Amino acid sequence: MSALEHGSGAGTPIQGVTLYSFTRAFHGREYDLEGLIRKVAAEGYGPGLEVIGFSSFRGFPAIDDAYAGWFRDLVDEVGLVTTSLAVNADIGIHRDRLLTQDELIEYMTLQIKAAASLGFPIARVQISITPDSMEALAPIAEDHGVTLALEVHADQYASHPRILALRDRYEKVGSPYLGFTADWGATVSGFAPSLIEAYRRRGASEELLGKVVDLWNTYYEQGPPADQTEHGQRFGAFIGLAAQNGRPDLGIDFGINGTGLFGPARVDDWLEIMPWIRHVHGKFFGIDENGEEPSVPVRDLIRLLVENGYSGAISSEYEGWHWNHWQSPFEIIAGEQAVQRSAAADAGSRMITDADEARRTLSAHLAQPVRG
Repeated sequence: MSALEHGSGAGTPIQGVTLYSFTRAFHGREYDLEGLIRKVAAEGYGPGLEVIGFSSFRGFPAIDDAYAGWFRDLVDEVGLVTTSLAVNADIGIHRDRLLTQDELIEYMTLQIKAAASLGFPIARVQISITPDSMEALAPIAEDHGVTLALEVHADQYASHPRILALRDRYEKVGSPYLGFTADWGATVSGFAPSLIEAYRRRGASEELLGKVVDLWNTYYEQGPPADQTEHGQRFGAFIGLAAQNGRPDLGIDFGINGTGLFGPARVDDWLEIMPWIRHVHGKFFGIDENGEEPSVPVRDLIRLLVENGYSGAISSEYEGWHWNHWQSPFEIIAGEQAVQRSAAADAGSRMITDADEARRTLSAHLAQPVRG
């Protein structure tokens, strides 16, 4: 059942960005954390602000009160709104074993407390969190007023059995503090031209690049792999393609991106979990000469969200920085957000760009009971 059927009306998503989009500039020391936050505000990429915990805050998740106060004051000063803090579920942090359930809960509790201290209403968690763990974390999240939004990221997708198992557990638990972050990388419609250009700059032949695109298109037509065995077969096919065409050094890279970054699920697959979507990663890889995203159906995704009453934040997440070192990520973000605003208008709505309205709307969005 859609949110419109619940009577909530057309959605008005909140424009925002994740600082992850600017990782190259951050790692290159062009900007520190404060500089990036001020840049986001000055260039109008907000008001929504998403931050990655471990890569942005020294000593995370240990955050002292003075630092948390400084951060919250900075966000208020520049007119942004904290939306989501990306936290990690590193169950493999020990060399010889995985974390036990009790250790994982303790590890995640520290990060939930950090999110609350820093003023984030959402903590994005990862797929390694099981339904049992999410259920155990629900009362902790409620105590700290932080919604746990597990990221649905390629090679997962909304109707994947692991995601449906989480959805069903959410419905059983009934906590408004459990939900999902929808990552658009699960619903890509084409192999990113910017990555093809990066391979071209690494000396890949046009013949090989054409075969890579054709192979990905074949898998797109087939839809997501039925199981891990089929996923492995697809991965292996990309490796084999590179080896057969004289570039075995590119094989693993083809496989990782072709099967783990560009997810082939269709846009309407998100309807499986729509009532539980609390945050959105507007994943994209580039903007073409026509001002459009050629490999992610941004316009269709925005329409789906608007028509189903979504009024949470969309964090523009530019993933092309991994390979695109010849264009400014700031200009690319501006281009993608222009597409989002245009798409929302085409769908009969708009993107919220005012901080006060964003704060009120996000609060109402998170407070709305989930009814599947």
